[in-house]
Amino acid sequence: MSIETINPTTGKVIKIYDEISDVILNEKIEAADQAFFNWSQLSLEERKIPMLKVAKLLRQNKQTYATLISQEMGKPITQSLAEIEKCAWICEYYANEAVQYLKPKLIKTEMSESSINYLPLGVIFSIMPWNFPFWQVFRFAAPNLMAGNVGMLSHAPITTGCALAIEKIFIDAGFPQGCFTSLVISIPQSAKVIAHPKVQGVTLTGSERAGVAVAGECAKNLKKCVLELGGSDPYLILKDADLNQAAETCVTIRMMNAGQICISPKRLIVVEAIYDQFVEQVIKQIKRFEPGNPLDENCQFGPMARTDLREELTSQVSESIKLGAKCLLGGNKVEGDGFYYQPTLLVNVQPGTPAYDRELFGPVISVIKAKDEDDAIRIANDSPYGLGAAVFTADIERGKEIATYRLNAGTCVVNTFVGSDPRLPFGGIKLSGYGRECAGEGIHEFLNVKTVNIK
Repeated sequence: MSIETINPTTGKVIKIYDEISDVILNEKIEAADQAFFNWSQLSLEERKIPMLKVAKLLRQNKQTYATLISQEMGKPITQSLAEIEKCAWICEYYANEAVQYLKPKLIKTEMSESSINYLPLGVIFSIMPWNFPFWQVFRFAAPNLMAGNVGMLSHAPITTGCALAIEKIFIDAGFPQGCFTSLVISIPQSAKVIAHPKVQGVTLTGSERAGVAVAGECAKNLKKCVLELGGSDPYLILKDADLNQAAETCVTIRMMNAGQICISPKRLIVVEAIYDQFVEQVIKQIKRFEPGNPLDENCQFGPMARTDLREELTSQVSESIKLGAKCLLGGNKVEGDGFYYQPTLLVNVQPGTPAYDRELFGPVISVIKAKDEDDAIRIANDSPYGLGAAVFTADIERGKEIATYRLNAGTCVVNTFVGSDPRLPFGGIKLSGYGRECAGEGIHEFLNVKTVNIK
């Protein structure tokens, strides 16, 4: 079968790729396993050299890679450039910090010596999404390659060009053949990769539905997996918050990438005392965003990535309005070429509506009124998801207490937006998945944490 990549700005086909056969797939897995045997024997200093070269190549060619991102999935070029820069950062970070994360730990016991050692497992299979087509891959690849594992990638079909470009970057940087392989394969073939005895672990960033399927395949084959799934992140706006700053932050990050970010603020929960004033500020901020050509450096708002995603969002918004939500701005597809959707504001959002209960993966802001602070926290936690959360307040200590102890999510912030950072662990709870990426927790996920006792 073949895969088409389509430019979401125009709706026209960019390129057609053929899926590889099962025979070639098995050959690539065997080659990756052989590459692991050699790669894992190298010292960290030897692995560091090509990893730093990757960072250099990313920066040298960032305009080319950013343009590819924007053409394949519609992200504004300035955001694509920032994504490439962040990929270079994580490569440099693990190139320099892996030695600390992988250092053996000596533990005092009755033995002459007891130690905890961190050893690579082998071939790690990654299934990655289109919304951050470079960053999601490098977030997996940099720590695992520095740890001595090798990687295989099944990317979202719409970003197949990005997948193949990433493989070439690793080859051009001097990584041995087979250390990082991009696979142009079908979903049934992904299941075969998971089941292959040479594959030691699986990591997925994607939807809840994909997470259930991958976790099931991993369970059948006794493979460890890390799942970073969807979110319906709540942002709490308390009565002492700086409303201008809160509205600007929430709207800017929600409209980024046309709302197609798992950790963007999908539910703004506002205490009753300042609800009307805050909604006015949100309306003012949303009006700044006009659909544009992603390749234009002045563009802040591009198309959605696929036409079916736009149709699903349209249905969710319509159903929410039918069930009582009120649409103050937007709420419709943009007519003309491409897969654009209007920046949209929903208020009076109640339980039982898609805007309250589910993840709306597009440029839709849902505002929910809370009686007071405790009610706002209750509403925030009234969700099957738990990826990120935020609280806006002038009382920093109070905000810290709420973020640390009262909001149920993997990452919580005060007076800013949720983001991922190579230095900090990232991941979710509940239906937002399990396991962690980034920092020491991320590099340790696919390692043999080996105990050695000497008497």
